[in-house]
Amino acid sequence: MNLFECKVSHVDKSTSKKITETYIVDAMSFVEAETILNKEIGEYYKEADFKVSSVRTVHIADVVGKDKDAEKWYKAKVCFVYVNEVTGKEEKSNSMILVHSDDIEEALKDLVKFLNDSISDNEILSVTNTPIVDIINFSDSDVI
Repeated sequence: MNLFECKVSHVDKSTSKKITETYIVDAMSFVEAETILNKEIGEYYKEADFKVSSVRTVHIADVVGKDKDAEKWYKAKVCFVYVNEVTGKEEKSNSMILVHSDDIEEALKDLVKFLNDSISDNEILSVTNTPIVDIINFSDSDVI
């Protein structure tokens, strides 16, 4: 899963204010991410009305609740603890997980349920709201 954070800018015609929206796109390259986003967003806005203002890679380990009909996306920072088989020492690794939920309490509950299936010990370090509007999967798009 190659994920890209893409920002789309457009002008709200009713208020004449510039609005920037953030999308996560699952794609193979920067060019493909922009192409997929242009196709998907183009259905809502005319091409002249929006532009992809930035595309960057993001390191997200997993997505929880992506099929859920929820309003918000939360970013959780989780520390996984495991034993190095070579040295025998305990090591820690931080990962980012996106959670799709209506509120932060529900996001935390969904995250805990998801992490209960993990074989390694873990600790939730933080859960924060994000400006992400949606995640667009490569498999859901017929661009290429």
